[in-house]
Amino acid sequence: MIERAQALITDLYELTMAAAYFDSGLHHDDAVFELFVRRLPNHRSYLIAAGLEEALDYLSSLRFTPDQIDYLREHPVFKNVSGEFFDYLAGFKFTGDVWAMPEGTVAFGMEPLIRVTAPIIEAQIIETFLLSTINFQTMIASKAGRVVTAAEGRGIIEFGTRRAHGTEAGLFAARAAYIGGCIGTSNVEAGHVFGIPTFGTLAHSFVMSFEDEDEAFRAFLKVFPATATVLVDTYDTIDAVTRLVREFGPGIPAVRLDSGDLCDLSKRVRLLLDNAGMTQTKIFASGDLNEYKIAELISGGAKIDSFGVGTELATSSDAPSLSGVYKLSGLEKNGVLSGRIKLSHAKATYPGAKQVWRFRDQAGKYARDLIALADEEIPAANSNDLISPLLTRVMQQGRVVDADQHSADDGANTPDRHTRDSRFSCLNRARDRAAAELTRLSKTILAIDSEDEYPVSFSKRLSSERARLEQKISERRH
Repeated sequence: MIERAQALITDLYELTMAAAYFDSGLHHDDAVFELFVRRLPNHRSYLIAAGLEEALDYLSSLRFTPDQIDYLREHPVFKNVSGEFFDYLAGFKFTGDVWAMPEGTVAFGMEPLIRVTAPIIEAQIIETFLLSTINFQTMIASKAGRVVTAAEGRGIIEFGTRRAHGTEAGLFAARAAYIGGCIGTSNVEAGHVFGIPTFGTLAHSFVMSFEDEDEAFRAFLKVFPATATVLVDTYDTIDAVTRLVREFGPGIPAVRLDSGDLCDLSKRVRLLLDNAGMTQTKIFASGDLNEYKIAELISGGAKIDSFGVGTELATSSDAPSLSGVYKLSGLEKNGVLSGRIKLSHAKATYPGAKQVWRFRDQAGKYARDLIALADEEIPAANSNDLISPLLTRVMQQGRVVDADQHSADDGANTPDRHTRDSRFSCLNRARDRAAAELTRLSKTILAIDSEDEYPVSFSKRLSSERARLEQKISERRH
C-alpha cells in the first residue's frame, strides 16, 4: 500500500510507557485492550466499521528501523532509559491476537470494534495508529452510508480528495466511502491501490480554455465519445444543453449540473433531452452536496440520476470526529485474566475481554445488541431469537487469519494487479456487508434526522463484575 516505516506514527507517551513497562519487567505480561466509540455523534444512530485492513497491514509489518531507534536513543526524554530497551525495539514485532468486527458491520456506542490481546508493550504502542485509522475510516464510511441512504438508489461518487485533510486522508476516505456504499471515486490512486471504480467529468477551466463553449464540448466528446459527462453550467446551463441537443445529438452519455437551482434545472434539462429522444443521456449533479440536500432534491422531484459528493463526505463536515477510545480492560498472568476498569466521570469502562451479540427478529431485522464477557454463553431469551457474535478472530500470534483480510506478506506495499484484485475482492465483501446490514436496521434508525437510539445493553455478569471491581477499588482507597 503506502510503503514507509510506521513505528513512530504514535504518540510519545506510548513509547515512554513502553520504556517504563520494560524497566519494570512487565513487558512479557499480556494485556487486553479494546477500541470502541463512547457515544455516537449528533444525528448519528449507527456506525459502519471500517479501517480494519489498514490496521492489519500495519500490525503485520510493524518494525523499528535502526534510524528510528537512533532517533529515540538521542531523544532527551529517553536519556535515563537502558540500552536493553533499545535492543528490545530492534527485534520488535507484533505477536498478539486481534478480534474485530468485520469491515462493513453496523456498530453502536460502547461496542468494541477491535479487541487486542498482546504483551502490554506491543498493545500499548499500537494505540495511536489503530485509533487514527479506525476512527477516520469508520467516520467516513458512516457518513457515506447516510448519503447513500438519502439518494434512494441513485449512485453516489466520492469527490472529496481536494478538500480532504491531506492526500492520504483523501485516499482512505475514498476507500471508506466505497465501503459505505458509494459506487466509486474521483481519486485515481484509490483505483490503482484498491481497485475502486474511478469516475471523472471535466472542469470549468477546460471549457473556459476554448474561445467557444461548443469547441470545448466538441474536443472532449471527440476523445471520450462513450464516457464523457459534459459540464454544462460554465455560462448558461439551459442554453448549453439546447445547443448540445441540436449539434451533438443522442450520443452524449451524460451531462453534469454543478450550480444553480439543481432541482429546477434538472427538470428542464431532462425535458430538453427527452424531447430530443436522448432518454439514455444521464444527468449527474454536484456542488456542495450532502445527505440533507440530496434528500431535499429527491423529495422535490429532481430528475437526477447520480450525485458527486466531495467536501461533506471526505471530511464528514457535520460530524468530523468520533469519540473512539482504546482502553485497557484486563491483564493476564499465568493464564488468568484480571479485569481492569476506569471510574472517571462520564468515562467509566467495563472489565475483561468482551464479545458483542446481536439479536434479530424472525424477519431478520436487528432488534438489540448485548455486550458480554467473551467467555459467556448467551442463551436466547425466547425460541424466536436469532443471535450472532460480531467479533471474529482476524489475527493470531501476529499473523492475519481471517479470510476477509489479506496478509501483508502477499505484497501489500506493491499495488500490482494481483494485489489490487485481492484488495478489491475484500473491499467488495465489506461493501456488500454494509449494504446488507443497513437493510436490517429500522427506518427510524436509518433516517438522516434520526434521534432514535438502538438498544445496547450489558450482560448481568459483566455488570456484576464491574460493580465488584468498583467496590474493591473503593475499599482500597479508603
